[in-house]
Amino acid sequence: MKIKDYIPFAGMAFMLLLVQLIAIALSEPFEKNDMKAFSNPEATSNVIYWVAIILVFTAFILVVIKLNKKWIIQAFILFTVTSTLYYVFYAIFSAFLAPGLNFILTIILSIALTVILYKFPEWYVIDIIGVIIGGGAASIFGISLAIIPTLLLLVLLLVYDYIAVYRTKHMITLAEGVMELRLPILFVIPKRWGYSFLTEKFDKEEREAFFMGLGDAVMPTILVISANTFSSAVPFIAGVNLPAVGAIVGTFVGFFVLMGFVMKGKPQAGLPFLNGGVILGYIVGSLIAGSQII
Repeated sequence: MKIKDYIPFAGMAFMLLLVQLIAIALSEPFEKNDMKAFSNPEATSNVIYWVAIILVFTAFILVVIKLNKKWIIQAFILFTVTSTLYYVFYAIFSAFLAPGLNFILTIILSIALTVILYKFPEWYVIDIIGVIIGGGAASIFGISLAIIPTLLLLVLLLVYDYIAVYRTKHMITLAEGVMELRLPILFVIPKRWGYSFLTEKFDKEEREAFFMGLGDAVMPTILVISANTFSSAVPFIAGVNLPAVGAIVGTFVGFFVLMGFVMKGKPQAGLPFLNGGVILGYIVGSLIAGSQII
């Protein structure tokens, strides 16, 4: 491979890093505004509810795809995008705007970006909105789940992703079914300059871009935020403690191992590598910091 062939992989790594940095930056504003997904971060039952929702939603999407009613998926995801953007912008603007003005400005901005996404879903629009909502979602769940529930969640999703991609392969069917909707449920990394996602032909065997699921960036980042929020370790750099730093490093170790398999040209389950890496990185960071792992 030539050097230019590695540029898309660097682009994926950059997207992953952006999601983690945005999530870290948003965690404090989210906490100040009490924007949490669960009232009790220590409850492992939160994980059971979440996994159950994922399974039900996956089954729902597969049924909708089979019935060729993809507009239902599109409408739901666009609503989710608007909602997540609202939380992100409201938390940011709350630092310097009155609640009333903040609400109005946040609503306008969130709807405007969703309309742009709907009308012009080019790859860079999808990626920009993807890193925003990915960072926002990871931050919200990271401050809502303590370390033990987060570790449990990542292990369960690691196993599920492995089964869904390599065994039942329904995750590949799902990804191919919703890809043509051109929504920020994945990152699009072009293989060449001048690429347009709007003209991408999805029935071709050889694609002109690499794709990484948004969940592959969100899930490991949840542990980064949880570690930084709930670990007893003191801040190490820029308000981030060593367990969280270790989790970030571990994520990228897992990512580069994953990319080694992706270069072979076959679809790969991302979470076994990414979740495995972030968990190991968190453990190493905790040991170095001398803090309790769980």
